[in-house]
Amino acid sequence: MANIKELAKIPERLSGGHRLCAGCGASIVVRQVLMGTKDYVVAGSATGCLEVATTIYPFTAWKIPFIHNAFENSAATMSGVETAYRALKKKGKITKEIKFVAFGGDGGTYDIGLQSLSGALERGHKFVYVCYNNEAYMNTSIQRSGATPKGAATTTTPVGKFSYGKHQFKKDLTSIVAAHRIPYVAQASASNWNDLVTKSEKAFAADGPAFLNVIATCHRGWRFPQEKSIEISKLAVETGVWPLIEVENGVWRFTYKPKERKPVIEWLKSQGRFSHLFTEENKSIIDEIQEGVDENWIRLENLCNSTCKVA
Repeated sequence: MANIKELAKIPERLSGGHRLCAGCGASIVVRQVLMGTKDYVVAGSATGCLEVATTIYPFTAWKIPFIHNAFENSAATMSGVETAYRALKKKGKITKEIKFVAFGGDGGTYDIGLQSLSGALERGHKFVYVCYNNEAYMNTSIQRSGATPKGAATTTTPVGKFSYGKHQFKKDLTSIVAAHRIPYVAQASASNWNDLVTKSEKAFAADGPAFLNVIATCHRGWRFPQEKSIEISKLAVETGVWPLIEVENGVWRFTYKPKERKPVIEWLKSQGRFSHLFTEENKSIIDEIQEGVDENWIRLENLCNSTCKVA
């Protein structure tokens, strides 16, 4: 487990003063992830909230080398950088240990960047890919993505006479990535900081690609008071909406299990994007969402099987 006294000695790699919203989950996730290694780090980020708000020309909030990529190619760019590093290290032109991390939102990871990500994982590049998952294209006015939950209202899945928000369940990207048989895959939340930092340490130490899918609250898109960011993150974990799991060398396990999962309705009522579900004509959708969470929990337990143990 992560040691908080040791973590406090690691210099900040993302400074304050950036222009992300107060209460934004992305910056919290980035700071915790970058605590996962003491080595030099090179970071890249797809276009999105994180990049736009931390690199307003001529300023940067990054205290480490940082590469801005197009929306779709953060993984491809970091593949090239990691390959160049290995070549230079082999020639003796670089001697120090350097880690590589690519960041992307769910739009740039689940959807637009999936091909780039899949290729990098299949080729076996030694880097960490982090999806800061705020469940929509937040930087471009809250359009639905493959990570948007069923029932959520977005600008492209509006609520009206013929729609209750998004009709589909979210894509299970964590399982898709695990199918690439890479050394390390995990889901995490900033609310459980020790779990996230520990998973980051494992990801940076992995002998090959590693992937972290981290829920990142967005109070503007999800519509809740900005000071409740961590509270909402924890509620996702406690209801089973966002299970804390890892897949280490093909072995699935829960890293945390609530003693008793809270009903999903508590998660839904905490956010304005689901407020329309609390009407007579839409209440059946809440039942469908609960059923989906329960089915996924059972699926994960089956994947973990009898060897599954809580860390």
